Amino acid sequence: MKKTVFFVLILLIGCGENLQEYTKAENALDAGREFINACLTGDFAKAAFFIDSRAGENLKLQEIERKYRLKDKEERQQYRTASINIREVKELNDSITLIYFSNSVDKVSDSLAVVKQKDNWRVKL
Repeated sequence: MKKTVFFVLILLIGCGENLQEYTKAENALDAGREFINACLTGDFAKAAFFIDSRAGENLKLQEIERKYRLKDKEERQQYRTASINIREVKELNDSITLIYFSNSVDKVSDSLAVVKQKDNWRVKL
């Protein structure tokens, strides 16, 4: 019996090491910034943590990841070291914020909405 409990305990510890926990955002700007940075660095598991999965945003995130993976190694390195340039933040109300941004590599303007769901801020593309 002790061997079984020990084996199960080792198995649970080993499986738990692969689980990634992220700190939830305190506000809309933090959520947006964390999401953008995760996409720039290629950490799409972290980006998925901040996405609003109820709105079918996962497909849009998969497309962002696909385009990122098509870039060569040097270009991906440039994105990993890129700066986020926040152009404007518009708070539409206490639960919806629009963030207009670009990055220092391609300088293309983009935007995203961040919505508050219960006590979590989630990104909508």
